[in-house]
Amino acid sequence: MTKPVRRICYVSGTRADFGLMQSTLQAIDASPGLALDIVATGMHLSERFGLTVREIEAAGLNVAARIPVDIEQSTGATMARNLAKSLEGCVDAFERLRPDMVLLLGDRGEMLAGALAAIHLNIPVAHIHGGERSGTVDEPVRHAISKLSHFHFTATQDARERLIRMGERADRIFVTGAPGLDGLQQLATLDRVTLCKNMQFDPAGKLALFVYHPVLQEASTAAAEARALLEACLNRGFQVIALMPNSDAGSEAVRNVLTDYGSHPRVRVIAHLPRAEFVSWMAACDVMTGNSSSGIIEAASFGTPVLNIGLRQNLRERNANVTDVVNMGDKLDEALGIALQRGRFPPQNLYGDGHAGERIVALLGSLDISSSVLLKANEY
Repeated sequence: MTKPVRRICYVSGTRADFGLMQSTLQAIDASPGLALDIVATGMHLSERFGLTVREIEAAGLNVAARIPVDIEQSTGATMARNLAKSLEGCVDAFERLRPDMVLLLGDRGEMLAGALAAIHLNIPVAHIHGGERSGTVDEPVRHAISKLSHFHFTATQDARERLIRMGERADRIFVTGAPGLDGLQQLATLDRVTLCKNMQFDPAGKLALFVYHPVLQEASTAAAEARALLEACLNRGFQVIALMPNSDAGSEAVRNVLTDYGSHPRVRVIAHLPRAEFVSWMAACDVMTGNSSSGIIEAASFGTPVLNIGLRQNLRERNANVTDVVNMGDKLDEALGIALQRGRFPPQNLYGDGHAGERIVALLGSLDISSSVLLKANEY
């Protein structure tokens, strides 16, 4: 008797989460026992943010539903209203698509909406990157998604143990590693000379990759932090490739700062880089600066020094290549100087071995998703 195909639905709202998940999603799509649908929302559907839904389609994956939200207004109130819009859209999509499981990653509002919709439609939820800490609004949202989820694919053993302490069943928590590390080395196909030629930079000069996203609780100071970091990089003689921020509260002010620097001869401001080009810059640059999770999780695989500022990645597990600066001012210049003097680190990464996708695909095809799974209760 042929085993029925299990339908998996993944919710994606940003270039970042799709980039991390692309190889895993393609592996799910290629698995004979699984079928994949993607619900695209958020920044994916905006020209301003690169209309990155096209990257999902270019990867050969099925965009089964699109949920437009308002990302022009970068306020906390807009983020909350978008959660409501995403929830309604996910309910409509899941009722129509009837997935066997919903797959979610991380801590963004669209993922929380997906979890809320699924649990009310009696659809099991699998959550990737649960159990991690960050100390900002991202942390309670991440933990809320975990409490709404039935299965957990964690990046580290510490994250697994934290979920157990939160009351999640140990036999439903699996350490898979971070899917964003899968194929990372092979993805960095562009060398430093090629990258610099494309941006009209000097490959012999110092290079900084700048990725700074605002934090809801620090939205009022986001622009000042971004400006201070850019000034510190320029004062140290760096050529800077700077990515525009996401659409969260405070992002408009950060975008304005980057626009101000867009005409500087040593700054290139980019709305969006394709995943392979972004990873190549991460591998080639002398230092990665800002507060992106890619600096915390992925950069260590290349040994790239990372200067992480502010509270956005607060309390997350660190690799040895990360230097934290919470208070700005002279410490930025000092930290950049130390990063330059120290140079690259050995490419070691506590977030996984680059085989997360294989484990996730195997689990999605084999986990018991009978109705008893839906009867969640804390284990303590």
